[in-house]
Amino acid sequence: MTPAEITSETPISQMTAAQLAAFLKEATPAAEPAAAPAPRLVYGLKGIMELLGVSNMTAQRYKKGIIKPAVSQYGRKIVTNADLALQLFHEAKAKEAAAL
Repeated sequence: MTPAEITSETPISQMTAAQLAAFLKEATPAAEPAAAPAPRLVYGLKGIMELLGVSNMTAQRYKKGIIKPAVSQYGRKIVTNADLALQLFHEAKAKEAAAL
């Protein structure tokens, strides 16, 4: 029995291992790529304070400085991408330590 003769009606017992593998490869739908996880967000200066473990004034300074690319502000609403903020914070601290 050639691979061309293999159909969904052919009993598995009549297929060789190679024919079965080829049939399953064709019959199995392609897996969709996994969706990227949603970013972890913190809200307001209080969220930045808790994320970085700093005071209110220090959180304001960081918001305007080293974590600025991670912060979005719409009027009085402040939304911060926590993962990006932590990455930027650690990079800034590493640069500061390297400069010493």
